[in-house]
Amino acid sequence: MAHSHHHQDTDISALRKACLLVTSFMLVELAVGLWANALVLIADAGHMFLDATALGLAWWAAQLSKREEDQQLSYGYHRFQVLAAFVNGLTLVALIGWISVEAVRRLLTPETMDPGPTLVVATLGFIVNLIAFRMLHHTSGNTNVRSAALHVLGDLLGSVAAIIAAAAVMIYGWLYADPVLTLCIVVILGRGAYRVLKESGHILLEGVPAGVDLSTIKQTLTKEIDGVDGVHHVHAWGLTAEKPLLTLHAQIPENAPVQSVVSEIKRLLKERFDIDHSTIQVELGPCPDDEHTHEHADAH
Repeated sequence: MAHSHHHQDTDISALRKACLLVTSFMLVELAVGLWANALVLIADAGHMFLDATALGLAWWAAQLSKREEDQQLSYGYHRFQVLAAFVNGLTLVALIGWISVEAVRRLLTPETMDPGPTLVVATLGFIVNLIAFRMLHHTSGNTNVRSAALHVLGDLLGSVAAIIAAAAVMIYGWLYADPVLTLCIVVILGRGAYRVLKESGHILLEGVPAGVDLSTIKQTLTKEIDGVDGVHHVHAWGLTAEKPLLTLHAQIPENAPVQSVVSEIKRLLKERFDIDHSTIQVELGPCPDDEHTHEHADAH
């Protein structure tokens, strides 16, 4: 548990520092973009504003997840991290849409820009985003932090595109560099957004956690534990990607030592399948749930 809290504290510290760093530079980039009339910098400042919002949301969610369970949220606040990741994924999709439209518009009607200030600020932006990305890279790597890191990675790539675009305009006068490179970034961001939305959506829909095979669990418990005649009604889901939960019904003989069988089931689930939290319903005869199902069917 202390190890888990250490990870949480590391995540919160990294998210806080990255959020403050990105927010500070966003204001600088916006000011220089307006001064130099460089649309690429103003657009990237808009991108950084979304990054700052995403990092702030992830920071808040990580802080909130430390709160203990209460009467309203009996499992605690861990899911806020998953919810934050899902919201960040949606903002990434919105950002991708906006960037794509802007890139196509610039392909059709190229725009001039002042490459000097753009190159300087884009280079500084690259350094700032690299520092923020490294901060987030040395954390627990949960879904919430990874979704925030994807925003920063997108902005890192945006800075690279702005540097190359500014250099291309400065050296060759080629105005198409900006939209062409932007569309390459859109593809990379799109893959990242899809992964984040898929993983966080799966958790929110109570999907079986990755790496948990229900049929393997049934077979293992039945074969390896004396006193377990059968396992059914197995359900697994996750509070977060790192916190799987499981419930199951175990049929055991009437003379079996119930307490030791349950302890053995829980030990095996933890050691073999890394499931800390499990709820076991012991049945000495037919499953009551199945009986209720048959009675309900007969009534109809």
